[in-house]
Amino acid sequence: MAESGSTTDGRDRGADGESHVAAEARIDDLRAARQRREEVEAAIDDAGEEAVVAAADTYRKALGLLDRYEDSATGTGDFQAYVEFQDKFLGLLEELDGDVPATDAFEAAAERMDRRRLSEDDFEGARADLEPAAEYVDLLDRREEAEEAVSKARRDARLCLRDLDEEIERREETLAFADADLDAPVEELREPIRAYNEAVSEEFREFYESAAAADVIALLERAESFPLITFRSPPRDLREFARESPDADEPIPTLLEYADYSGSKLDHYAEDPALLQTTVAVHRTFLERLSAEPLTVELPPPRAESLRLWVREATSLLGRFASEETVARLRNARDLTRRDDYEDLRFVARAHEELDAEARERVNSGAAAAELDRLRSVRERLESALHGEAGPSDEPRD
Repeated sequence: MAESGSTTDGRDRGADGESHVAAEARIDDLRAARQRREEVEAAIDDAGEEAVVAAADTYRKALGLLDRYEDSATGTGDFQAYVEFQDKFLGLLEELDGDVPATDAFEAAAERMDRRRLSEDDFEGARADLEPAAEYVDLLDRREEAEEAVSKARRDARLCLRDLDEEIERREETLAFADADLDAPVEELREPIRAYNEAVSEEFREFYESAAAADVIALLERAESFPLITFRSPPRDLREFARESPDADEPIPTLLEYADYSGSKLDHYAEDPALLQTTVAVHRTFLERLSAEPLTVELPPPRAESLRLWVREATSLLGRFASEETVARLRNARDLTRRDDYEDLRFVARAHEELDAEARERVNSGAAAAELDRLRSVRERLESALHGEAGPSDEPRD
């Protein structure tokens, strides 16, 4: 948990228009993709699904035969290849049902290739004869592309819907904050938490600067047993260094300083200079960023039950470096959750944190409510479009 200072108003200002535009774009994308799919499916239905697939399949196979045998079956080349090509090519086209589209194209290619000797020009001519049948390959490719476009548009719409839900929830909270009693004694919540945060931050800093690196790494490893405490796990080679190297008895700042020494100078300070440089130096950023932040309570504080669970885990770790006084301060913060007015004060604290003067003005003027109504409306339209429905205003475009 970390102390927070961001405001809903600063984060959301202008988001109404951006969210609305994004949702409208997703609606248009979805309808356009469906329209393209309907058009290509209508073209396929007009010719007949099976007939289109047969024409496309035959076209692909015929081109494959032309490409494979052009060199070997032309001129006075390999007679066996010529016979094999004619048998496959003419047989392929003769098997076509009369209902298959582009029959004239296939018949023209078959007639051209049904001769005693074939040239490269014959192969090129056959490709030209078959070209009208390429339309049916294109139809199937376009249908596949249209299906992919619809799937992508649906994915984008679902993501946009999720973002809208989060935005609407924030806007609803903003309106709810307007009813908060801003004169409520929120300092009774803030002060105990701040007192604990300051104490634990200072004592962790002292622990980091003076304790053996092995002890600090051991604390991080222990924290892995507590999922609510969000320390980053130490890298494996850093764990091994802390357990095995005698240099791990030094504090982390000292080791970081040693890591900058030249090899000859480091020989005078470290018992295993090579291991220190290849481990500590590599993980300098990880070590430098260690702080008490995962052991601090955020402001405004979380819900009562969440804070109690978090305090239980944090207390188990504080014993490794914190004073009894700091642990007592954390218990004082936990005891706040037993107040009858804890949730009310927490709500007011959030209102103070997340509503500035401009946001309150927008709420009081009705602008915030109007923005929320627009977001709810476009969300409803997006959900309808996602499920293939359309309102009256959408009919011309779908």
